[in-house]
Amino acid sequence: MTTTEHIRGHLLASLGYATAPRKLPPLDELRQTEWSTAFEQHMRNRLLMGAFRYRMFCEPENWRYDFVLGIAKKVRLYQESGNTEHLVDVANYALLEFVQPKHPDAHWRAEDDHSHCPRR
Repeated sequence: MTTTEHIRGHLLASLGYATAPRKLPPLDELRQTEWSTAFEQHMRNRLLMGAFRYRMFCEPENWRYDFVLGIAKKVRLYQESGNTEHLVDVANYALLEFVQPKHPDAHWRAEDDHSHCPRR
């Protein structure tokens, strides 16, 4: 164990997280288990239908939409109804915003351990 791993373990333990590092399966196995092909297929199908109904997402006219506002709306709809179709829309809106961000300071910077999904 490196010094960094030891310190990280100590800090995580002080925050109430598990102290023992988990043994993970090989990367090839993780690639098969840590994804939902069904969800991905729904996303792709929805984008293809969007191309037929409206326009291809790479066309400039699509960038007039507020995808972040759309994400918030679809999350609310999911919370109200439980319809997972809305989650596919959330993912696609996030993809579209990622490809052509509207945020004036949009950037990519990987962050670790700064923000987590709340526990129940």
